Amino acid sequence: MAEGYRRWAFESAALDLALRQNEVGLGQALGREERPVRFVVSTRADPERWLEFAPGLEFKLDAEKDWDRTLLRRLRELGRVRVVDLKAYYRGTSVDLAPDPELYRALAEELPDVIIEDAWLEDGCREALAGAEDRLSFDAPIHSLADLDGLPLEPLWLNVKPSRFGTIRGLLETIEACEQRGIRMYGGGQYELGPGRPQIQRLASVFYPDGLNDVAPSVYNEGEPRAGLPQSPLAAPSGEGSY
Repeated sequence: MAEGYRRWAFESAALDLALRQNEVGLGQALGREERPVRFVVSTRADPERWLEFAPGLEFKLDAEKDWDRTLLRRLRELGRVRVVDLKAYYRGTSVDLAPDPELYRALAEELPDVIIEDAWLEDGCREALAGAEDRLSFDAPIHSLADLDGLPLEPLWLNVKPSRFGTIRGLLETIEACEQRGIRMYGGGQYELGPGRPQIQRLASVFYPDGLNDVAPSVYNEGEPRAGLPQSPLAAPSGEGSY
């Protein structure tokens, strides 16, 4: 996995250099329009704190083991949560969340319009999500088109994290397959706070600008909720390091 991340760093930088040397943007090179990017804010903090400053924000939340139906109903009443990440495919990290059929069932029932990301599909969890199959999305297990094909079901959603794919070819191959199959995409990142952040924003602007993109400007990672932060949609990035 680490080798793939390193390769992505080199290939992404090489692509950026080649485009700038030829004075073309990614969208122009691919014959696609670059459009403003809808983004969500990924947080473990209370979303209400952010909404005090920016009522129009949308959110991607990481589920917690102590979430109960009361909390889920409060999130539903906010009307601003778009994705909940169940983190079922992480191991040995600070964000691991053990699969829990009861939590899955409560989430599916209490948040009927929310995309459910990275749910475990064994040990009674798939049954707990019955009726919500059209809202299932995947992220951590997907590093290639073969991984997408190997899922136990064909999802209607995919969180595309470019750095997971290792190569530009692998990324574009998977994006093309999703477009052909009608799989709705949204972009995500892995702590890209330097040049990598505008790069994943550019990819979103070209391929899935209207998705629930977890590519908020890096200033959202630099402090507490506050006024004056950029709001969605975000203009396609420009400048060095952004394709």
